[in-house]
Amino acid sequence: MSTANRKYKDSVFVDLFAEDENAKENFLSLYNALHDTSLTATERMKNIRLDQVLYMAFYNDVSYLVDNKIIVLAEHQSTINPNMPLRCLEYISRLYETIFESKEKYSRKLLNIPTPEFYVFYNGEEPFPCDKILQLSEAFTEKIKEPNLELTVKVININRQNRHPVLENCKTMYEYTVFVDTVRRWKKDDSQNGFQKAVEECIANDILRDYLKRKTKEVVNMLLAEYNYETDIAVQRAEEREIAFADGSYQAKLETARLLKQLGDSTQKIIQVTGLSAMEIEKL
Repeated sequence: MSTANRKYKDSVFVDLFAEDENAKENFLSLYNALHDTSLTATERMKNIRLDQVLYMAFYNDVSYLVDNKIIVLAEHQSTINPNMPLRCLEYISRLYETIFESKEKYSRKLLNIPTPEFYVFYNGEEPFPCDKILQLSEAFTEKIKEPNLELTVKVININRQNRHPVLENCKTMYEYTVFVDTVRRWKKDDSQNGFQKAVEECIANDILRDYLKRKTKEVVNMLLAEYNYETDIAVQRAEEREIAFADGSYQAKLETARLLKQLGDSTQKIIQVTGLSAMEIEKL
């Protein structure tokens, strides 16, 4: 996929495992760590990443066709989205559409469909289990033992303190987590030049050294885009919480006013207790 005409920004995670000149080697190392395999033939891998499906304003996902499997990876540096199974369902449906022609689906011959696997790598700062499985059926209105449709997403906490086996078995992923930790530390210490200094420290400490030396400017720009994206998400969530709190508080006042009115209290007393207006109380 050419980077020249991209409307949206890649994350460092995506560039490292999907777009960089060494991305296939990096991804295959991660694949081997996840599956306890030792594949080496990167030429048999195919990058089949889709645009603007999992994340509409920021590229944070990777997908490859390898070893008769479709592997979909995503990174979360903020809280885990519980709707990832639903989003992955949409993603894999579109991927299958690109792999098979429409007429093939009407053939009398059974199609051989690559097996999908979905992973989310979490390296946020909030506590989260080392491993967790998210299931599409958890969102179903009606809970049944054997749902007709299921999709599972494996969430792996790659923060270093969790010592997940994938970090021991994939050098690139381990160094990436060290890089993320370094970026966070420098961003807190130096809001103006933190990203540049984090890159310089990692190069000096032989963390993603070759990658960062080749792409220092690009990486800093990607970090800026990531930071802005995460900030936007945080602001949106804060606003949602404030709205929800305000709505809940207002509803509680209305319920209190309704109860006091039923008990025969005066409008003036209800105004004093709830802070509602006389007109709002009269409408109850």
